[in-house]
Formats: sequence, C-alpha cells, structure tokens
Amino acid sequence: MKKHFLLITAAPFALVAPAMASETAPAAPATSNTAPKPEGEAQKTPAAKKTEEVFSTGVAKGRDRLDSATSTSALRAAEIDKIGARSISEILRDIPGIRSEASTGEGSANITIRGLPIASTGAKFLQLQEDGLPVLEFGDIAFATADTFLRADLNLAAVEAIRGGSASTFASNSPGGIVNFISKTGDTEGGAVQLSAGLDYGMRRIDFDYGAKITPTLRFHVGGFYRDGEGPRATGFTSTRGGQIKLNVTKEFDGGYIRFYAKYLDDRTPAYDITPIAVSGTNADPKYKNIAGYDVRHDSLFSKFYQTQLTLDGNNQPVRDDVTAGQHPIQKSVGLEAKFDIAGWDVTEKFRYSNMTNHYMGIYYTQFVPAAAMPAAFGAPGGTLRYASGPNTGTAVTNPTTLNGNGLGALMMLADTDLNDLSNVTNDIRASKVWKLGGHDLTTTVGLYSSHQNIDSDWNWATVLSGISDNGDAQLLDVATAGGVKVTQDGTLRYGAPTPGQFRRGYKLGYTTNAPFASVNLKVGGVSIGGSLRYDFGKAEGTVFGADLGGGRVGVAPRDVNGDGVISVPEMAVAITPATPGVVDYTYGYLSYSAGINWRIAEPLAVFARYSRGGRANGDRIQFSPLVNPNTGKMVDKDNAVDVVHQAEAGVKYRNDKLTLNLTGFWAKAEDSNLDSTTGLPLLRDYKAIGAEFEGSYRMGIFSLTAGATYTDAEITNDVFTPANSGNTPQHQAKLIYQVTPQITTEKFSVGAVVIGTTGSWATAANTLKVPGYTTTNAFVQFRPLDRVTLSVNAANLFDVIAITAIDDAVIPAVGVARAHVLNGRTISAAVRFDF
Repeated sequence: MKKHFLLITAAPFALVAPAMASETAPAAPATSNTAPKPEGEAQKTPAAKKTEEVFSTGVAKGRDRLDSATSTSALRAAEIDKIGARSISEILRDIPGIRSEASTGEGSANITIRGLPIASTGAKFLQLQEDGLPVLEFGDIAFATADTFLRADLNLAAVEAIRGGSASTFASNSPGGIVNFISKTGDTEGGAVQLSAGLDYGMRRIDFDYGAKITPTLRFHVGGFYRDGEGPRATGFTSTRGGQIKLNVTKEFDGGYIRFYAKYLDDRTPAYDITPIAVSGTNADPKYKNIAGYDVRHDSLFSKFYQTQLTLDGNNQPVRDDVTAGQHPIQKSVGLEAKFDIAGWDVTEKFRYSNMTNHYMGIYYTQFVPAAAMPAAFGAPGGTLRYASGPNTGTAVTNPTTLNGNGLGALMMLADTDLNDLSNVTNDIRASKVWKLGGHDLTTTVGLYSSHQNIDSDWNWATVLSGISDNGDAQLLDVATAGGVKVTQDGTLRYGAPTPGQFRRGYKLGYTTNAPFASVNLKVGGVSIGGSLRYDFGKAEGTVFGADLGGGRVGVAPRDVNGDGVISVPEMAVAITPATPGVVDYTYGYLSYSAGINWRIAEPLAVFARYSRGGRANGDRIQFSPLVNPNTGKMVDKDNAVDVVHQAEAGVKYRNDKLTLNLTGFWAKAEDSNLDSTTGLPLLRDYKAIGAEFEGSYRMGIFSLTAGATYTDAEITNDVFTPANSGNTPQHQAKLIYQVTPQITTEKFSVGAVVIGTTGSWATAANTLKVPGYTTTNAFVQFRPLDRVTLSVNAANLFDVIAITAIDDAVIPAVGVARAHVLNGRTISAAVRFDF
C-alpha cells in the first residue's frame, strides 16, 4: 500500500447553538478541542452568556460564525446523549439540511444534504470525518459506508457539520458538505462511567472515559464501550455485540502541539434493510399498515431458525457463513496530528492509517408471495411446501394460506459480502499566515491532501425461501414437486442471486487521490471576502470479477456445496466467480472552487453569499456498468469518472445572548453516475434543487428551544437511460424536513423532547408510488440527585410511529405487500452515569 502524510487543523470548540464558518481566519488554539463538562456541571449555568462560536471543520481556519460565509451547525456530546439516538445516522437526523434515512441499523444508512440525490445507497455527496479526516475516501462503498465505522460514545466531544461552501475545497469528494465527529483530548481532567440498558428491548452497555494531565504540557484521553443484546428489533438471537476503545496523547509546546492517537473497533449489529409492509389504496394515495403476525417497527426478517448459510467464498470454495454476524466492522487505526509555527506560518499536519474490514449480512432483495403459491412460483406446480428449519423441519405446511397468521412467504436474497480490505491511508498538510495589507488582514492558506483507499470485496450471495413471523420465529421453507423431488435444499433456492449468475462479484481495487489547495481572505472592517481553489487528481486501478461483465465469462457451474455426494436441484447452477477478471485502469482530475462574501453589519447581525463548484470521484459503484470498459479498464466517457456539483447560497445571521437565527437560501445542480438501488441498473442523471434552510435557538431562564427546517424543490433535469424520468422529483426527496427540540434544564434535572419530521416523497424516480411523511418524537429525562451522578431515561420514537424512509416498489404490488425501509419503533433505555 502506498504511504502518504496528512494534516488538518486542530478540532475546535464544541458548540451548543448553530454556527457559521469561513475558509480563512485566525487559527484556533491547540486546546480548543474542549470536551463538554460532566453533565451535572454543564447544566448549572443554562443562561450563561454566549461567547465567540468558533468552527473549523471543512475550512482553513476557525472563525466566529457571524464573521463567516458558510452554513454550519454543531452539537455537543451532552446534547447528543439526551436525544436518544441509537446510531450515527439517527444523530444526523437532528442536523438541519441533512436527510438521513436511519432505517438499516448502525451502518449502511442513506445520507445526503440540501436536495442532492440519493439514487443508490450510502452518503455519496456528503463526507463523514473522524477528527478531521475522512473515515473512508468514498462514503458510498457498497456494503461498507462510512457510518458503519463510526460509533458515538463518551469519547465524543462534538459533532460539526458544514453544508456546501468551502467543504468542496477543503476536503476531497465532499461537494455537499462534511460532518466531523470530534474526540475529546484530555483538556478537561476527569472521566465518567455509564451503565445503560434497554427497558423494552435487548441492550446492555457500559461506557467509560478518562482524561488527565501527566505533566503540565502532556495529557491523554482514553475511552470506549462494550455492549450486547438482541437490539431494537426481534431477530431471535444476540445480534448486537462488541465495542471500541480510543486513546490519544497530546504534547504541547510553544507555538503548537503534537498528538498521537489510536482506535480499535470490533462491533456487530444487525443490517435490517428490507421489511414487508401491507399496502392498499392507490399509488397516489396508498395506505400502509402491518401485515398480520409481523410488526415493521419491532420485527425483522432474521430468525433464530436461520443462523448459518452455505455458499461459496471468493475462491469458489464451500463455506458455512454466520447469518447472525449482521454488519461486523473491524477497524485498527493509528494517527498523528500536529500544529507548529514556522517563520510566522501556522502549519498543521494530520496523518492516519486505518486497517478496516467488514462482513455484511443483510436481506438485500425480497419478493413476497402467498405461501400457497410458492410451489408453482418456484418450479413445482402442484407441489408441496415443507418446513426447512426450526422445530418442524421436514414436515409439510398443512395450510399455507394461514402460515404464521399471514399466509405469506418470502424469497430473500442474502447479501453475504466479505469486505476483505478497506484499508486507507490519509494525509493532509496545510500552512496559513496572516499578512497586513494597508492595515487590513489578508489570510492565505496552502495545503496538500493525499490518500489511498483499498476496496477488496467478495459477494457470496444466496437466495432462500422463508415464512414471515414476529419475534424472530420464521422458519425456512422447502418446495417439492408433486413427485417429492425438492427444488430447494434446506431452504436454499439458489446458491447465488435469484437469477443464476447475477451479483456474484469480486473487487480488488485501489484508488489514489492527491489534491493541492489554497485559499485567500481579505477582511476590511466588517466585510470579509474570500475564495479557495482545489484540484483533485486521482487514479483507479485493479481488477473486478463477475459474469455480469460479459465477454464469455461463465458465472454458474454444478457444485456439491453441502458435500453429500449428490448434486441437488439448487446445486446444478451454483454461482461461481469467473477466473477471467475485468480491468480497471483510469485517471481523473477536476477543479473545485468556492468564493464568498460576509458583511458583519452590526455586532448581532451579518449577511453572506457564496458560490461553489465541487466534485465527487466515482468509486466502486460504477463498476459492472456500461460506464467502464472491462477489457481496457478505461472510462467509456471520461466525464463520468467525476460527478460535478454547483451550489449557491445566501443568508442572514442574527445572534444575541438569548436568540440565534440563521436563514439561508440555496441552489444546487448535480450530476450522478451510479447504480439505482431499487432496480440495480446503471443510471446517468442530472439534477437541480432550490430551497431554504432555517436554524435557530432561543433561551430564557431554564427553558430553551432549538429548531431547524429545510424546504427543497428538486427535479431530475435529465435521465440518459430513462428519459421519461426527466422532469420528475428525485426518489426519497421530501419537500420539507424539520427538527424541534424544547427542553427545561435546572441544576437537578433536564426534561425535553426531540421532534423530527418529513413530508412525503416518491418511492422511485418514476414518481408513481407515494411514500408518506412522518413525525417521530424522542423524549428524555435526566435527574441529578447527587453531584456528578446522573440518572436518565430516554425514549426513541416515543409514540411508536410507522416511519417509512423508502419503498423499493414503483407501484403497489399485486400481492398487496411492499418492500419497505422503516425506522425502528419505540425503544426506551435507562442509564446511570458517574462523573469523576
């Protein structure tokens, strides 16, 4: 693997209220990455006067938000702890402008910002960072998105988000924005231990952290968590188990500091993905509800009677994989961060190497059919249905029409995916200096970013037949002909995808990215004018394997998978990885720029405007598509190697001791070269979006209120492969998303709620089937009976709303059951925390 060096400025203050940022400003101090005080202390002065709010994620230097020209927000860890978020994607739902579909569990969420599209999965146009560096170079790697490798625990000091603006020039592949998860660094001495448990779901967890000074100039912080349990939905087994530990050591010296850090993550959580939901009415006005014997909010398609699956590994050798593994990310990271002064230049450096793997086990595709019709539907007309797992294994289903109370069966494609190597190495170095020009401040910054990202994965999928039941009690099903010949084997219909030869893939890819960048900012009185440039150039190289590439590659063969000496019906056409690879070998380059002006009209009031151009290099998602020639490895059209985003924004900002108001109008134009998540087919589209974003906070005595809302009018302006979609609204795109958090805080207690909602959207780009909007409410109560002791209870989705984030069907299915993605139902947890 190629080695590089990286730099980024020290992570700044964690903020309570919304913030704004600029690409150039005086440097934040080395100790600005301040951890929140223990909960009991942090709440003793709820009406404390605000000071400067400094923000530096996705910018060159930190600056007070009213002196900046970019829209940003930040959350303290203390506030995150209250809102009851169970995953990173649920945290992101509470940030204005961000659309986070938190329905898959702790990983693989669909995340975007300000009307930019979600045509596939992951976070394509939005970068997730940890301590100022990207978790993965590409946020939408198949079955290994960036949120899969992030966990919120007591190590977390703050979450900062920048929307648009200089995000395109101060990070690669992040034209829409950046969300940075900032760790504590031992600035505040002391620590905490927290014990928590689910009151109505299976979860037991312990968190700890501790930071202190070793000498006056040497400090450290260490923390982590471990948990286990069934999780927020019934699976029938312990599906959540694991944790992480993080450590950093900081040495301060005159003019700067140097910090070493490390992280070890080994965690398993379910990948819920698709769930069945009953639908009636019309496409324009559908009615969704639970099917009999199954609750979309609390159940899953996993089962205690389906815990292993026979398949072939990436080397075409039989292997029995663990279905209970869910999403199993393992990350081992080491890094270096430094800041120092050279001849008046503030130089900052960040470097990180991460060894990363993941094993993904989820139900990626389903087809729901009446159980009585399964024999005819799957090759045995006039045949019978039998149980293939569980207590009734081998016996016939006596009455398929009443199976599990709903009479339904499911064809389920198990996305058994080995992410063998996702290692990346990242380096960012930059230098800034403030010059005096006619009595005014001229700030300049130059830097160089470099990274290398591996993507080595094998898709070892299988297709099984199953009933649908609550409490993880579903049993696999066998289909037999009228003559008694089984067309399935222990519930397995295909050793591969439902269509033989499809989705049997291997990737062995490496992506190298280099990007010099620079910025300049002139401050004249209350006016700041600035601009920045970045040029990304990179190389993609490696091989891909799969019959989908064509060229005579054979993707099926007879194999005795279970080793019983007999070739059964499913073993007659087993999906195999062809020996002949396709080639990936191309380069790309693109220019990003951003320019803005901010006018501090008065102490509490400022206005700003900005225009930006950014890009997103395409990773693994464009392989196995007409966009890449597998024989030469070159792009068929070089322009499709990068998707360009243009954005403009203008806004007004107001802040006094009690009230903060930010209102921003935005416009965006974007390209997307991708694979459609609902069809699996390639797409080439152009989009535009226009909208407005509000964010504010108000505090009076013990009462406070924060709120945000984003209105977006988006359109597909051109669809190359499906022209009929042009002029339609992009799938998943709601007109309005909003967040409201009222709370009351005293020295002894805090009580409040987090209300998050969205209006309806379209299931697909065809704009035929509607997906309804929803509003969820999280509630929290914290009680501090003693100094440094906190008792808390929080409820996520308090009113147990059926909150549908997406539907994979273009129209209401004939069977009346749709393929849905749904937020978890109500989960209530309690915790006791001891600060010391």
